[in-house]
Amino acid sequence: MASYISNERPQPDEVLVRIADYVLNYQIESPLAWQTAHYCLLDTLGCGFEALSYPACTKLLGPIVQGTIVPNGAKVPGTQFQLDPVQAAFNIGAMIRWLDFNDTWLAAEWGHPSDNLGGILATADWLSRTAVANGKAPVRVKDVLDAMIRAHEIQGVLALENAFNRVGLDHVILVKIASTAVVSKLLGLSREEIINALSLAFVDGHPLRTYRHAPNTGSRKSWAAGDATSRAVRLALIAKTGEMGYPSVLTAKTWGFYEVLFRGNSFKFQRDFGSYVMENVLFKISFPAEFHAQTAVEAAMIIYHRLKEMGKSSQHIRRIAIRTHEAAIRIIDKKGPLYNPADRDHCIQYMVAVPLIFGRLTAADYEDDVAADPRIDALREKITCREDPQFTKDYHDPDKRSIANALTVELDDGTVLDEVVVEYPIGHRRRRQEGIPILIEKFKTNLARRFPEKQRQQILQLALDYDKLIATPVHEFVDMMVI
Repeated sequence: MASYISNERPQPDEVLVRIADYVLNYQIESPLAWQTAHYCLLDTLGCGFEALSYPACTKLLGPIVQGTIVPNGAKVPGTQFQLDPVQAAFNIGAMIRWLDFNDTWLAAEWGHPSDNLGGILATADWLSRTAVANGKAPVRVKDVLDAMIRAHEIQGVLALENAFNRVGLDHVILVKIASTAVVSKLLGLSREEIINALSLAFVDGHPLRTYRHAPNTGSRKSWAAGDATSRAVRLALIAKTGEMGYPSVLTAKTWGFYEVLFRGNSFKFQRDFGSYVMENVLFKISFPAEFHAQTAVEAAMIIYHRLKEMGKSSQHIRRIAIRTHEAAIRIIDKKGPLYNPADRDHCIQYMVAVPLIFGRLTAADYEDDVAADPRIDALREKITCREDPQFTKDYHDPDKRSIANALTVELDDGTVLDEVVVEYPIGHRRRRQEGIPILIEKFKTNLARRFPEKQRQQILQLALDYDKLIATPVHEFVDMMVI
């Protein structure tokens, strides 16, 4: 039976239109969103500076062709590289994500919305330098914060009800979508061009989660977001040329995203786009640990000090029981050998064992020399996890958004210590007042890793002065961070 295929070009998918209209038209009026974006900018840059201490990260940085310098190109903070905005976005994005220490968003899908800063900062810096070179007004840091709030919102709202992980796709797809939208606005694209750019992003190839899960966990998870945000810049630049888009990229029968990659389901939305995500984003302040384990690490530190007061140590532990939420069970409850730092920072048993033994958990504790300590694997074998349905319910509750873990330790003499429950990590909105001073100290520490005293103080003086910072041209701010 013959049947023709209609070739009438449809109107753009509603999701593409909603994102484009939000990026172009929504007015950000929330003081909390602007304030949080300021802290987010500092924390995200600091995470990148710490990553520059690790050769596994720095070997990936710089131009694609060694020695290339781009006139008026974007500079990579903490380095001497000046690159085209696509490669600069990869560099900045890889630095930010390398140590798993930047912010987090947890919902049906999870991810790290500050990953988008790679594309945002690279594009804004390049545009600012180019504008000044042509006698035009520069891009201001306020424009960077504006783009961050919007990127957080796009990534986070899409994540609230749509579990890309359930179909095997990695969450950096949302970095590519969000970065494409806000970079397109920075580039001055029209509404139609932004919709085209978003369609290019959705029709693009998307990473599998293979590199995040046993037995294949590996270091691509540390540069995948850099790849995604840089790809977004590339696609936005392609759309800027007037390249066509694909209006039913999501809904097209047989060939659209929903049918090919989302089991025929369309995206669900819990709320409209606003500034909710930036206001509620989770900061990793104390520990460079996968976020589902943050409260478990905090509980382990409490138990470490409790054991110390008793004259005991981790060697006196017979067993440890962890009550946790379903996402933690699915992602980081891991037995068997751990082959690399990426493997270790996605294992709740490892992230609990280290603080119980050493009274700390730093990025260096995932490296081979620390992991070789036989006490860690011996203690891992004594740790079991089970889901608490209430913890899972509270994890998904939009009014709570808890990430609860509870640890119970039994000693070798039969003593059972009181359970330690931590529902909200220090980076949670409910603990902002407690967390922000520590976040600023984290930023100061990370500046000290990379910059001499005089330069460090100049950066800090500007960075902590919100009104002065947002009025500063982006390229002048970035120039302060060239080493």
